[in-house]
Amino acid sequence: MTTSARRHALTFGRGVWESALALALLCALPMAGMQSAQAQTFSVVHIFTGGGDGAIPQAGLTMDAAGNFYGTTSSGGYMGSGECRTRNGCGVVFKLTHKSSGWILTPFYAFQGGTDGNGPLSRVVPGPGGGLYGTTYSGGSPGCSGDTCGIVYRVTPQARVCEKAFCSGTETVLYRFTDGSDGANPTWGDLNFDQAGNIYGTALQGGDNNVGAVFKLSPSQGSWTESTLYSFALETGAYPQSGVIFDSAGNLYGAASNYGLYGSGMIYQLLASASGWTERTLYSFQGTTDGLGPVGGLVFDRAGNLYGATVAGGTGSAGGTVYKLTNLHGSWSFATLYSLIGAYGGPDDSLTMDAAGNLYGTTYEDGAYGYGSVFKLAPQGDGTWLYTDLHDFTPRSDDGRWPVGSVFIDANGNLFGTASGGGNRSHCDTVGCGVVWEITP
Repeated sequence: MTTSARRHALTFGRGVWESALALALLCALPMAGMQSAQAQTFSVVHIFTGGGDGAIPQAGLTMDAAGNFYGTTSSGGYMGSGECRTRNGCGVVFKLTHKSSGWILTPFYAFQGGTDGNGPLSRVVPGPGGGLYGTTYSGGSPGCSGDTCGIVYRVTPQARVCEKAFCSGTETVLYRFTDGSDGANPTWGDLNFDQAGNIYGTALQGGDNNVGAVFKLSPSQGSWTESTLYSFALETGAYPQSGVIFDSAGNLYGAASNYGLYGSGMIYQLLASASGWTERTLYSFQGTTDGLGPVGGLVFDRAGNLYGATVAGGTGSAGGTVYKLTNLHGSWSFATLYSLIGAYGGPDDSLTMDAAGNLYGTTYEDGAYGYGSVFKLAPQGDGTWLYTDLHDFTPRSDDGRWPVGSVFIDANGNLFGTASGGGNRSHCDTVGCGVVWEITP
């Protein structure tokens, strides 16, 4: 597949490192059931420079037990030769530590391109044996029409105490995709793990039909063995950009951002059995009021119902939708909970649910100024949901713009996330290299 074709497959996605940063300014319209943020304080935790700290973060954050955050940037970092130099670095895994003076960002690992990996779009998540696990969109082994196909990696901290400004971790490449039946070019989806320590994820390309696959990596005598659980086909969905999640029975659930029965994406279930995995389509989007392009992943509530979002469609000038799939004894019923205001710039990542059942998310281009927003949806007990606008990213951009990743909620109810652009506009072609932000109640 050519590079242009691979970019076309990302039609429903936002914020790949080559993405166009000149966007139309949008104006939000008033909507019933909407309220503005009250008593919320927005602050910028870190402004990326495009140097050693990285640039253009496209994923959310992960917190460890000590309260430190970890995240990735899709470019910046290592200033080597070749593909890294043309992009001012191939991406960084970073650590944010809270000190009395505020949050301090330390680069944790810088990708070097080539077989090492290039362009991490997904979060890093803790996994078996310690360390942080993630994927890169490219790098690894050649095979994708002269380009590289991405990797699965683990990074672990140095064994000794680090007192330098750059505390490099150790990277282990667990698997390099080949663009065969195994898949290629994983994007924004989180990796997931079962109790045996196997890794599960999705690849945007490859598979038997070259439109994506669900894969499994199994540890075996110090190495990892890849197996393909499911290959997508156009009629049953294509180009998965989110990961997969488990239910209590060990079945997997995810979203394909494109195609399906009506060409607008679908939600699927993979049923586990002794003979393998069987795909079941739970819902195919029609591309109208129900939504278009489920790029982000799914979350469960305590009752086993699924929630997600689309980047477009709905009744709010095509700004995307938030939806629910209710589990009725194995039969799934779809409902649109809320239509977001905007024009093809809705949520790109999974929603986050708090203990009270409220949903939080980001939009890429929606909001009052067309540069993205942070929102909350609260169930009202009568089947309706109250929308609260927590923050609209502004044209001045020092607060960031174009958030791609999900929202993280800490134990005190503070919200954290990233924006892929904005910050200091003297960096990254005058649009800014992105920020880490916090919203306190």
